[in-house]
Parts: sequence; C-alpha cells; structure tokens
Amino acid sequence: MKRLLMLAAVAGALACSGRALSAQPPAAPEPSPKWEILDNSFLVEEAFNQERGVVQNIFTWVRDRDGAWGATFTQEWPAPAMRHQLSYTVPFSSTGSARGFGDVLVNYRYQLREETASGAAVSPRASLILPTGRAADGLGSGTVGLQVNVPVSKQFGNFYVHANAGHTWVPDVSNSTLLGASGIWRMKPMINLMLEGVVVPGDLVTVSPGLRGGWNFGDRQLVVGGAMPLTRIEGRTTAALLTYLSYELPFRR
Repeated sequence: MKRLLMLAAVAGALACSGRALSAQPPAAPEPSPKWEILDNSFLVEEAFNQERGVVQNIFTWVRDRDGAWGATFTQEWPAPAMRHQLSYTVPFSSTGSARGFGDVLVNYRYQLREETASGAAVSPRASLILPTGRAADGLGSGTVGLQVNVPVSKQFGNFYVHANAGHTWVPDVSNSTLLGASGIWRMKPMINLMLEGVVVPGDLVTVSPGLRGGWNFGDRQLVVGGAMPLTRIEGRTTAALLTYLSYELPFRR
C-alpha cells in the first residue's frame, strides 16, 4: 500500500495541465515538429504553466494487483497569467481496510524560464501538504508538510525530455528526496508514447511505460492516457494500472 499511495501522490502532485502549442515560446527559425499535447505527464512533472484564461482539470487513478487503489483530482489556474500558477490536489484512496480522503496539497508554481530553441523550460513548484486525511487509518500523515520540485523540459524534434528533482518534508513522519525523468515520443500530433521513471533513494524505484492521446474541440482539449507502473520496493517488484484524464477549457473570454 505504501507503493500505491506514493504513486498516487506523485501522479497527483506532478502530473499537470494539457496545453496546446499556443502556450509554447516563439518557434526557432527552423520550425520544430508540432506538439499538440504538452504538460500531460503522469508521474514526472513538465515545466509548463497554464496560459492566461485557461483552467485545467486532471484526474488520475492507480490500482495495484491486490485491489487497493488511489485517485487524485488536480485543478490548475493561471494567477493571472503563465508566470504564476496556483493549483490544488485532492487525493482519495482505498486500502482495503479503510477508504477516504488523503492529505490535500496546495501548490504554487513559477515559470522561471520559458523554453527557447537553445534553452530548456524551468518551473519550480512549492506545495503545502495539509493533514486532511485520517492518520489512524493510514490515509494521511497527521501533520503539515512541505514539498518542493524543480522540473526541466526540452524538446528535441519529435522527442521531449523532462527531468525532476524534489524533496518532501513531513515532520516526524517522512523526509524523502524524489528524482524523476521521462522521454516522450510524438508518434502523431495527438498520440504520444511515454517512458517515465521515478526514484526515491533508499525506498523505491518505478519505471512506467505509457501512452496518451487527445482531441481538440475548439478552444477545449481532452487528453486520456494509461500506463503500467512497475515498482521495486522492499525487495519486491509489482505492477499497477494507471489511468489519466485531463480536460482543459477557457474560464473567461
């Protein structure tokens, strides 16, 4: 169950919005291939904030082979434009013996650097972890915590590479570092193959192959995806099923 909750937390805190190419920096003199789906990773955070006037709704669900599952809902808002972003993540899980809400995250992300032809995008995030889950049932920590993460993203033609380095402090409960990386291949403008990896040194290693696809409906975008995270923890390797849904829409004209 520790593995499942970690995957759900990573997916909820790191998986973010589904923005179209209009939010990208100006094109290089030699235009790169068009990416219609961006910032829709499952476990590794991409370094792109929401553009002005657009809100993102993200739902993830992870189930292990023993039947335990964890879900998260994240909503992202520009504040008021791309430079600053506010969001929140609400987790809900079932351990078999208990079911309920977990610890809510309130997130702020700053677009430190936008991607250019010669440089990567960088968008550090800080999150306040609120003790809203029942600690006695294993659904929460029982204390306030803090999480930070620094994502870096860069396009190389039909490939995107993302890297994360973060840390979580929950006093008297946990103090852990998280490292992540992913490679995404643009098969078609709206279909991407993904390979993500997350490491908590001394605790777990997860490798997750996945697929995502999307549809544009005017100024709205729907993205769905799935993956099979393979996690090594406490000398045991197990598989889980992850599903992802994102819906992005304007909230004002």
